[in-house]
Amino acid sequence: MRASLIFHDKWILESGIAEIKIWSVRMSKEKPEGYKYSMVWIVKGQRIIGYDNAEGKGHHRHYRGMEEPYIFTTIARTFDDFWADVNRELEKENRP
Repeated sequence: MRASLIFHDKWILESGIAEIKIWSVRMSKEKPEGYKYSMVWIVKGQRIIGYDNAEGKGHHRHYRGMEEPYIFTTIARTFDDFWADVNRELEKENRP
């Protein structure tokens, strides 16, 4: 079974670009939940936040140039965590 795109959306805002892609994939040792995903927040051409489960890396989070493991529970929770991070960044930008 090839990867099947099940969700893709892109939001272009004044403050940045958010893009989320989620694929359904065959469950495997590397992807036991059956998803491949990429969630990214880009500001001025730079990735500020990213969540993905790239081949060979497993679930992880990118934040301002640093990469750290991410504990995956559900795709919905990952979606929520990503948007919470984006909202925190937006709040920082709007502080006086």
